[in-house]
Amino acid sequence: MTSAQLARAVGRFDGDTPAMVKAAVHTAGRVFSELDACDDVIDEASETGRRVAERLRTLLAAEATGDVVRELDALEAVSVLVRSTDHTRRLLQRVLGREDPAPRALPAVRRLAGADLPALPSSYADEAGYDDLMAMAAREDELAPELQRAHAERLGTVAAHLVRVVEQAAAVGFADEVFAEESVREAHRAYELWARCLEERRRDLGQPPYQ
Repeated sequence: MTSAQLARAVGRFDGDTPAMVKAAVHTAGRVFSELDACDDVIDEASETGRRVAERLRTLLAAEATGDVVRELDALEAVSVLVRSTDHTRRLLQRVLGREDPAPRALPAVRRLAGADLPALPSSYADEAGYDDLMAMAAREDELAPELQRAHAERLGTVAAHLVRVVEQAAAVGFADEVFAEESVREAHRAYELWARCLEERRRDLGQPPYQ
């Protein structure tokens, strides 16, 4: 830190160097303490994100839609909390005369769309037509086991993707603002796709609606 930066950080002492040094030591201690507090927020966010990912894995398997939504809300709250410390961290780094750290190499936030999922088998996709409704119904019965497997695969693919997105964000403690925002946004999109797959399964297999 230059003398000018030091003076701005601790005030001017009109040549009283010992007093300025003492104040600088005190200020530096406070700055490092605040930085530690910011780091604690990131560490806690990382741990919270890991716990959310574990709970999501269980809740998605149980198809507990309401609980999944609550976990995603908690995830977003953690991301916002970390984001609120970003300005403080940057300010404290400048007080210490440090440059902003180089951007971390982060994995891409992959977006999953319905078109990426396995297709659902249907008699309507058969090239050969059917002479009557009985023949079509018989074909639908024949396809039923394959349809069930396809729905299970679609749901499993989306659930695994959602958990993976949360785990990636948790691994860096949501510290990168852009990466965190993209991750939370994709987690919500993945949930919407998962819920849509649940509704499609209900429709195709004649199951009761989900609460």
